[in-house]
Amino acid sequence: MLQLVQLLRRGDRSLESALRDEQREGRGELRQQLDSLSAAQEQRILGFGSLLNSMASNNDQRMEDLRETLTEDARKSRSETALALRDFAAALDARVAELSRNNETRLGEMRATLEQQLLRLQADNAQKLEQMRATVDEKLQTTLETRLGASFKLVSERLEQVQRGLGEMQQLAVGVGDLKRVLGNVKTRGTFGEVQLGALLEQVLTIEQYETNCVTVPGSSERVEFAVRLPGTQNDQPIRLPIDAKFPREDYERLLDAQDRADADAMAAASAGLERQVKVEAKRIRDKYLAPPHTTDFALLFLPTEGLYAEVLRRPGLFDGLQREFRVTLVGPTTLLALLNSLQMGFRTLAIEKRSSEVWQLLGAVKAEFGKFAGILEKAHGQLDTVQNSLKQAGVRTRAIEKQLKGVETLPGAEAQHLIGDAVRDDESE
Repeated sequence: MLQLVQLLRRGDRSLESALRDEQREGRGELRQQLDSLSAAQEQRILGFGSLLNSMASNNDQRMEDLRETLTEDARKSRSETALALRDFAAALDARVAELSRNNETRLGEMRATLEQQLLRLQADNAQKLEQMRATVDEKLQTTLETRLGASFKLVSERLEQVQRGLGEMQQLAVGVGDLKRVLGNVKTRGTFGEVQLGALLEQVLTIEQYETNCVTVPGSSERVEFAVRLPGTQNDQPIRLPIDAKFPREDYERLLDAQDRADADAMAAASAGLERQVKVEAKRIRDKYLAPPHTTDFALLFLPTEGLYAEVLRRPGLFDGLQREFRVTLVGPTTLLALLNSLQMGFRTLAIEKRSSEVWQLLGAVKAEFGKFAGILEKAHGQLDTVQNSLKQAGVRTRAIEKQLKGVETLPGAEAQHLIGDAVRDDESE
């Protein structure tokens, strides 16, 4: 190709024509070779086609022979199968007929047996049902009579209780009227509050932890209703917490009546009167019963009913004003009970602190005694070991004596008891 390119570049026309002739001759030779190859290929294809035709004819012949053979075999198989099925159907019909006869026989026997058993069961059930009915009727009659008697008894008892309750309610109504008349007196109202306050103190505190009608201010003749004894700097000089009970019933009832009538002006006037009366009582308590350090720097004003206490607390600034101006704290039954429980816990804590040193000394003494007790236990343990060894030796000697006495004839029980009793009596006399 390089030479061709060079020759082309040189413009040699003669070489170009020679090359074209050579290419033309080469194409002619190639065409002749291709023609010869195609002719040979056609011959081969024709030979392969004839071979395929011969093979197809042989296969058709073989398939025809195989089809005839299979047809004959199928015919023989169908005939044999038909014969076998005919024989099996006959045998099956005979077996089914035999089974039907046997089943009918057995069903007849079972039917007869079941009928007999059902008759017996019906008879037994009827008899048992009759017994059960009689028993149930008897128990129902007894239970009904018992329950009716108990119900009538309970109803009569309840009616008696209702009757007694009505009588008690009538007595209570009379008592309420008496209480209303009693509370109408100012002195009696004060006694009512004092009794309730004393009951609360007695419920929580011990008799040594509070005083009744005591003088809290030295040199004064005024006596407060109750005073709680608080621990002071010295054991013989306690600090007292004054508690006084007040019950401004008239102002409180006017307030309740105004609330029932929804009279705003009357409610305001009654509230102002109640507040004024509470302040007067608080000032009186401060002037009569407070004298620090002999007493606490505050006192308690006890209102005996929760409704009165709640109504006083509703006044804005009254509670704080009483504490700030008069050093008096308002308490109701529930509030006082909680305060007394807190004081009781404080008293118990102080008692525990006082007794802690005594407990420690007691533990030291117990420790010394326990050491002595441990020595005594060790001695007792040694003595028990000695006794146990002695018992073991006695058991060994007992077994040895029993072996020696095997050959001795045993006496009857009465004679043995008689002889042993005589020996025991002789020993006792000696």
